[in-house]
Amino acid sequence: MSVARLPVEVDDRESKRAKGMASPILRFSDEDKVGTIQPHDDALVITLRIRGYNVKRVLVDQGSAVEVMYPDLYKGLKLRPEDLTAYDSPLVSFEGKIVISKGPIRLPIQTGSDIVEVDFIMVDTYSPYTAIVARLWLHALGAVSSILHQRVKYPSEGQVKEVIGDQAMARQCMVSAISRRPSIEPSTSTENGL
Repeated sequence: MSVARLPVEVDDRESKRAKGMASPILRFSDEDKVGTIQPHDDALVITLRIRGYNVKRVLVDQGSAVEVMYPDLYKGLKLRPEDLTAYDSPLVSFEGKIVISKGPIRLPIQTGSDIVEVDFIMVDTYSPYTAIVARLWLHALGAVSSILHQRVKYPSEGQVKEVIGDQAMARQCMVSAISRRPSIEPSTSTENGL
């Protein structure tokens, strides 16, 4: 059985016409897969310019409601506890554990010539990623991400611009995350060679 692949489109022209400016259509096609390893199940990991620094190992997670910063980025940006504001809502980690945040901080993210300010929540826990950008960043930029195509596309200056994912980095992050997992005790059937 063959499945036809249709391009993913987001047509924002109606709202832009109301404002008097046309916006390009954001779409993904098979051409966007050129240069990627296919098939794959890699996460979308990119490099972003945050607070004036090129930051690698940033996970794009459109399923997340908050942007998260991990200790590597916090230390790399030379932030101090007084830079964070009070915050008492717990977060749930990938493993389902409750993580208490150290607090939020608003930081600029530059993508090409576009700059959006994002509230990151600082959590003091291990992650192979330096940060997670989520729906708020995507929405502020007017962006659409595609894990399959390993790209984030966004309208800027009447054109479609893009940030391309780094599959090698995504795979390194996955290996790092797996190697840090606690070992699982074998079940009875495994011990008996079954």
